[in-house]
Amino acid sequence: MAVPMLPVADCHNDLLLGVLHQRERGLADPFGDFWLPQLRAGGVALQVLPVFTEEQHVGEGALRRSLQVLEEARRLADVHAADVAICERGDQIRPTIESGRIALVLALEGCEPVGHSLELLDTFHRLGVRIASMTWNRRTMMADGVGEQDAGGRLTTLGLEAVAEMERLGMLVDVSHLSETGFWHLASVATRPFVASHSSCRALQPHPRNLTDEQIRAVADSGGFVAVNGFGPFLSDAATVDSFLDHVQHAVALVGPERVALGLDFMRDLVDAVDPVLSGALVHPDTPPWVAGLERPADLAALAARLEETLGPRAGRQVAADTVIDTLTRQLAPAPR
Repeated sequence: MAVPMLPVADCHNDLLLGVLHQRERGLADPFGDFWLPQLRAGGVALQVLPVFTEEQHVGEGALRRSLQVLEEARRLADVHAADVAICERGDQIRPTIESGRIALVLALEGCEPVGHSLELLDTFHRLGVRIASMTWNRRTMMADGVGEQDAGGRLTTLGLEAVAEMERLGMLVDVSHLSETGFWHLASVATRPFVASHSSCRALQPHPRNLTDEQIRAVADSGGFVAVNGFGPFLSDAATVDSFLDHVQHAVALVGPERVALGLDFMRDLVDAVDPVLSGALVHPDTPPWVAGLERPADLAALAARLEETLGPRAGRQVAADTVIDTLTRQLAPAPR
C-alpha cells in the first residue's frame, strides 16, 4: 500500500518570472507543461509566488513589469482553475487545499515597483499581493538590502511608513534580503508578525543572506516564521540535502517547529528561462549553486519524508506545511477600508 504524500508549503518559488519569460518566447503554457506537474509530484499544497524585479527593470520600469508578472499569475490561475487558486484571505487557504487544489499566495520580492508612491501598496493589495519585502539585495527608497548592508542603513522614513501601511492592510512584511541594521529597525517598530520567506542560518554558514540566531528568535517572537532556503551557497560550501536538514534542525532547536518552514528558492530551471537570473545574488558565478535532491519542486516529496525521519512525524509535518498554513490562515485578513 502506497504511503500518502506529506503536504508541503513552499514560501519562495520564482516560477512566475520563468513562466513570463517562456511565454514571451512563444510557449503557450509553460506552467501547465512543466511547473504544475512538478508541484503535484512534490506534494505542494501551498505555494508562495514572489514578484521579482530584474535589474533591467529597476526604476520606473519596475511597476510595469510587476503588473505583467501579476497578470501572468492570474492567467495561469484561470487556465488551471481545477488545480490552483490564488488565495487572498486566510479563510480561503484550507478550503482550497481540501478541494485538492494548490493554494497560491502572491508576494512582492522587493518594493521596487512601489518606488516612493506608498499608495501603490494599497493597489498591490487590491491585486492580491499578501506578502512583501521592502528590498532585494539592492537599496530601495525604503531600506537597504544585504548587498548594501556595509552602509549601515536603517529603514528610511518611507520604509517606516510602509511597515505601518502593510500592517494596516494585513500584508505580511518579509525580512528576507533586508540588511541586518534594517532588520533590527523593523523589529523595533513592527506591531504584527513578520516572516522570513527564504533565509537560512548564519550560525551554520556565514553568508550575508542568512539570519543570525538572534534574528531567527526575533522573527519567532513576533509570531512569524523563518522559512529555510535551499540555495546551495547559503547552506554550505559543498551543500547536500543533509546540509539543508542541518539548517532546519538548527532553527527548530532555537524556536520550535511551529516557527520554522520551507522556502526552497529553486533556481536551476529558472536559469534556463531567465538570463542572467543570478545577477547580484551574492554568489560566485563559477560555483555551481545547485543542491542534488533540492533542484526543483518534485524533490519536495522526498524532502518531506526526510523531515519526518529527522524531526519526527509531528514536527516534520509542522515544518513541511502546517507552520505556513496556520500562520497565513490567521494573518491574511481583509484590509480595513
